[in-house]
Amino acid sequence: QVQLVESGGGLVQAGGSLRLSCATSERTRSIATMGWFRQAPGKEREFVAAFTWSGGSTYYADSVKGRFTISADNAKNTVFLQMNSLKPEDTAVYYCVARYDGGIYLNPGVYDYRGQGTQVTVSS
Repeated sequence: QVQLVESGGGLVQAGGSLRLSCATSERTRSIATMGWFRQAPGKEREFVAAFTWSGGSTYYADSVKGRFTISADNAKNTVFLQMNSLKPEDTAVYYCVARYDGGIYLNPGVYDYRGQGTQVTVSS
């Protein structure tokens, strides 16, 4: 059983930055893909970004492209989401996800594990 522990959320003003972290409980070489989804109140969970350990491929939602960057530290079994130029519409609970099989998918249901989430609030 893989555990994902997110951290780094908080309250920030529009235009500010936050860095989310997702630490995994086991060696990342058993996990092929990790990523982030978010869910705002009253809205469905939506894809934000994902990263594949083999090849280092990344993929971003159009709404965050150019502002968010996903990266990983293999030695620390940790994936990061650097969020810059934050907007009020980025306010949501951000969830880390992991998948054993390769590929990047926009459907949260195909990921094998999900963390508890961390709240990100962007004030205007």
